[in-house]
Amino acid sequence: MTYKPSVYGLTQDQLAAWLMEQGHKKSRAVQVWEWLYRTRVTDFSEMTGVNQDTLHLLAEHFSIQTLEEHTKQESVDGTVKFLFRLQDGNLIETVMMRHKFGLSVCVTTQVGCNIGCSFCASGLLAKSRDLTAGEIVEQIMNVQLHLDAAGKGERVSHIVVMGIGEPFDNYEHMANFIRVVKDHKGLAIGARHITVSTSGLASKIKEFADDDLQTNLAISLHAPNDELRTRIMKINKAILIAQLMDAIDYYLERTNRRLTLEYILLKDVNDRKEHALELAELIGDRRPMVNVNLIPYNPVDEHSQYQRTEQESVRAFFDTLKKQGVSCSVRMEHGSDIDAACGQLRSKQIKANA
Repeated sequence: MTYKPSVYGLTQDQLAAWLMEQGHKKSRAVQVWEWLYRTRVTDFSEMTGVNQDTLHLLAEHFSIQTLEEHTKQESVDGTVKFLFRLQDGNLIETVMMRHKFGLSVCVTTQVGCNIGCSFCASGLLAKSRDLTAGEIVEQIMNVQLHLDAAGKGERVSHIVVMGIGEPFDNYEHMANFIRVVKDHKGLAIGARHITVSTSGLASKIKEFADDDLQTNLAISLHAPNDELRTRIMKINKAILIAQLMDAIDYYLERTNRRLTLEYILLKDVNDRKEHALELAELIGDRRPMVNVNLIPYNPVDEHSQYQRTEQESVRAFFDTLKKQGVSCSVRMEHGSDIDAACGQLRSKQIKANA
């Protein structure tokens, strides 16, 4: 079956160019853009004052709503987890989190994931397809509509591209998504309020640096040496840590922007003092430009070989890094009562429907 693509997949310039190709005025793109992102209509017919022929043309070729809310769970801490059904029936997750600095949304970029990290729920289902830029943008729009309906005047202020899938394995759509949500005439989410996470696709890290999208970059490292990283992340068989660090050096030199190394703590696997010392040595003279984000492990039934590191050991790992002059933090947990780990809600729904 052929589905109409989401209009959210077009930047304002792309929308203007498409309309002009169809013989319509460029200025109509500005009108449509404001209705989409400022007024946030959900049907082209609601765009009053826009040329009717233009609206009929858009409705013929595009959809505004391609995601259907399948399930929504709300945590006691205010986290909201959405399970959306795509037009082809696939399910994806999106999570809204409340912070002191604002409202952050974690978006998904793929249906399934081929990276296959041994501790991650998202990789339990192999990738079946990439999401389009429009499907990624629409996750933000649906969360914003949820906020609008509450009537409190709240808005999405931050985005983390850390949901299901490897964003850099869907690079073009991910990059176009960023261009859309950054647009100051639309959602106007600042580049420095957007963080993209990758498992370490070295060539794409360099491309990301060259594209200068000015967003934050986080790299899932999770181990300080090849032997250990290969054991828990199969991507390390193809891209060794030396290649990854080379890409990191390129990124730092090209952008002069700090980056984050994500490190999930697995009990008696990668959480000992010697691992912290080895990690500090690996970071080396990059210390001023790197922050290590320590992540408490969220247990997954299918990955029962891993256990959560005790709080005392988390603190010891943190303290060891700090004593070595490494900037580090411990990720705050959100929605622990609603299976906050990526992929858990979707996986449980699929099991329930099997």
